[in-house]
Amino acid sequence: MIRVLVTDDSRVMRQIVVRTLRQAGYDWDVREASDGVEALAAIKADEPDVVLSDWNMPNMTGIELLHALRAAGYQTPFGFVTSEGSPEMRAAAESAGALFLIAKPFTPEAFREVIDPVLA
Repeated sequence: MIRVLVTDDSRVMRQIVVRTLRQAGYDWDVREASDGVEALAAIKADEPDVVLSDWNMPNMTGIELLHALRAAGYQTPFGFVTSEGSPEMRAAAESAGALFLIAKPFTPEAFREVIDPVLA
């Protein structure tokens, strides 16, 4: 079973992401983190198959989390699920090694479009 870590400082948003994953047909083992610091510790303790992270979070942002993971040698597939998807953010995400950026509001179809190629 695929293991995913959903990272967002909003508990409600984490629930929406998990529900959208299920609606998209992904019956995954889901773990949650409330910020980048918590996510980094969780990944180091037990690396998931995929990380879905918000961008704007307290303590450590999503892009800081991604930089920290790559600096530590982790190549965990990483995607952003965030409220903004500006061209600048997309470029920063891509250059840092993110596989995708899904901007809110999102649909199960949007998840499938970006996640299926990552899993193939």
